Amino acid sequence: MPCSDGARARQDSLVATGSHGDRWFLVENQAGWGRHALLDPPFDHDLGRALVHRIEGAGIRPLAIRRPGRRAVQDGTRWALVDSRPGQESVRWGWVDDRRALLDIPLDGSAGAPSDRPVFAVCAHGRHDQCCAVRGRAVAARLASEYPEETWECSHLGGDRFAGTMVLLPHGLYYGWVDDGDAVAVADAYLDGRVVPEFLRGRSSSSHPVQAAQHFARAELGDEHLDAYPPLGEGRTDDGWSVRLGTADGPVTVELVETSSAPLLSTCAATQALPVRQWALAGIAYGRM
Repeated sequence: MPCSDGARARQDSLVATGSHGDRWFLVENQAGWGRHALLDPPFDHDLGRALVHRIEGAGIRPLAIRRPGRRAVQDGTRWALVDSRPGQESVRWGWVDDRRALLDIPLDGSAGAPSDRPVFAVCAHGRHDQCCAVRGRAVAARLASEYPEETWECSHLGGDRFAGTMVLLPHGLYYGWVDDGDAVAVADAYLDGRVVPEFLRGRSSSSHPVQAAQHFARAELGDEHLDAYPPLGEGRTDDGWSVRLGTADGPVTVELVETSSAPLLSTCAATQALPVRQWALAGIAYGRM
């Protein structure tokens, strides 16, 4: 059974499954991707390895991007530097004629032209997981029909079992199972400054306890604004975490229980079933931790 079908059958939780990413470096690669989209041909392996090492060394997440549909002829390489940190959200685009020039781009946010357009990146990395190809490409095509300039297919985002998956930048909002709903409606909400809790996995700049606390706060208190419930502090407890979040009516403290699932196969390629982290709400209270 494909991993995304298995996750749906088990009713796996999307809550707090978004991987970390404060900043992102997007590199256009319109060709077919191998398992590693920036290391495999036609992208030069040595150049790709040096580029990924440089980007990750700066604490930035690399991501290959390409337009949905038939592979376009690529003349030069577009790139984007994205900041997803709260209050610093930004997208800056640039262009190089020679891919080797990617190694010389400053990573401090001073290069490229600022853009006020978001980036809708849908995982369609089929060589990494077949579910991302089957489900992700359909999502990307649907989204591109309404938002052709903002929509890109992207390399591995994580959470293959939640395909179709996507991340909305610059805010770094991870969504899963979007083909079960309407990716355009999710994008529309984002442009309106709202999240869609049903498919939201979490925000890339937040820790997993904060992602979980924000989910339960939204479910209990109802504010779906994308900047609602900013984290004010977090700490471990005997059986989980205590997370303090801001609200218009003052801080709230969300008590979480951290558990593990039964062993499961989290990707189509997995050969060993392993447990994954899960979250439950113990309580929400106004006041300090």
